Amino acid sequence: MKKYILRIAETEYMLFILFGIFILLAHSLNLSSGKIIQNNFWLFFTEMIAFLPFMFILVGLFDVWFPKEKVEKHIGKDSGIKGTFWVILLAMLQAGPLYGAFPVAYMLWKKGASIKNIFIYLGAFSTLKIPMLTFEIGFLGLKFSLLRTLVTLPVFILIGKIMEIYLRDKYFEIRQPDLFRKDKK
Repeated sequence: MKKYILRIAETEYMLFILFGIFILLAHSLNLSSGKIIQNNFWLFFTEMIAFLPFMFILVGLFDVWFPKEKVEKHIGKDSGIKGTFWVILLAMLQAGPLYGAFPVAYMLWKKGASIKNIFIYLGAFSTLKIPMLTFEIGFLGLKFSLLRTLVTLPVFILIGKIMEIYLRDKYFEIRQPDLFRKDKK
């Protein structure tokens, strides 16, 4: 496993070097596409660097402030429709890119949320965030946004139920990679 992780790291390092060479060549040859790619890279990179620390702080606070018993009670296996409501509300009140939802989903899983509610959370986060809905209504209108919400929300609930049924009899767990495990010798 360690060799595999090192090989991936070497590959990523080589891709980063090739990207740098491409950018240098684009500047020396005065290619406009290279400059656009560089600008987009820095735009996305700075957005990610600015966003991720706050996301991890919030995930850490969630881990400390919310006991596992409360999470299990409200969005666990026996939470029913109330649990679905709570994860949709949680997803709607958050902001940020989709990669910010995965640490939260991991924390919810760790705290005892049901598989169904994890998948509903991820779907709702990707489509129903309030900041995104306000832009959507502004550009596409209220009718379109309501119709899209009425179509996508049941789909995500159905996907959550299907995944729960599919993974029910399987030993499903989310583990940290060996690289980050504390009990590793």
